[in-house]
Amino acid sequence: MTSAHADSAVPAGDAPAGTAGGGGGGSRSAGVTVVGSINVDEIVVVPRHPEPGETLLATSSALAPGGKGANQAVAAARLGADVHMVGALGDDDRAAVALSLLADAGVDLAGVSRADAPTGIARITVDAGGENTIIVIPGANARVDAAFVAAHEQAIAAAAVVVLQGEIPATGSARAAELATGRVLLNLAPVVEMPDAVLRTADPLVVNVHEARLLLTAWGDDGGDPDDGEAAGRLRRHGIRSVVLTRGEHGAVCVDAAGVTSISSPRVAAVDTSGAGDAFVGALAARLAAGDDLRTAAAFAVRVGAFAVRGAGTQPSYPWAGDALPESGEAAQ
Repeated sequence: MTSAHADSAVPAGDAPAGTAGGGGGGSRSAGVTVVGSINVDEIVVVPRHPEPGETLLATSSALAPGGKGANQAVAAARLGADVHMVGALGDDDRAAVALSLLADAGVDLAGVSRADAPTGIARITVDAGGENTIIVIPGANARVDAAFVAAHEQAIAAAAVVVLQGEIPATGSARAAELATGRVLLNLAPVVEMPDAVLRTADPLVVNVHEARLLLTAWGDDGGDPDDGEAAGRLRRHGIRSVVLTRGEHGAVCVDAAGVTSISSPRVAAVDTSGAGDAFVGALAARLAAGDDLRTAAAFAVRVGAFAVRGAGTQPSYPWAGDALPESGEAAQ
């Protein structure tokens, strides 16, 4: 892959007050560094998802900040974590939308640069039941390769938790995993080809049921249609240090050296499920950076995900520290 460096850093005025110096330190912090995508979400609300070849009238549309990396950074920062973002966006009008809630949440944007490509776009269709389909156009996110990431070594090496996803080039994720001295949280979404060495650095690997099965198939593990706990366990038997398998409204399954734990989700009335997985990952990273064990962190993250589906959009639906989170066993409202 040809290295394409971003042209310029985001001006200090775009960073939240008190964070513009950024860049990480020489010693491990208690913080989170997210190396990942920054997008603008184009959200279209429809009564139902159209059939192939069908034209359907939408009920509304909107632009909002998004991208799995940015979503996870906002989720962690709103919950009180010290978060540094490494990523790229375009020198275009959409960039201001993409940055707006990152800055508002207090994310350090010193690692975000302008690239010679348009800001990434996610086209999201949401039906009346809150279920969504998403098409991602990477744009500037495709510039976040190994060379780009290497320029942010200090911020990555200083973090207690480094968060990675599948929306930037695999070479960028691989370089970040090499530079990390803290815990690597890899959310392999979407499922992209990733070196096995990177996958085995993950602690945890976070995937949903569909992604877990795709990964097992890619490894030639064709042992039928495993249930959730079995799928997570089989991933760990392939050399993954720990696995968190997210199950939407059914919660999550954690697998590590201590065994398998199923965590139930509170029952809530979903308005929009887009970005709920990213809310979970951001919350998980925040609590792991604060010193929680995997199960305690995942139990908290499940409640954050349940909070997020009760609001429209991705980042705007995420809770702040101090917001009341739904409890397990709570009736739908």
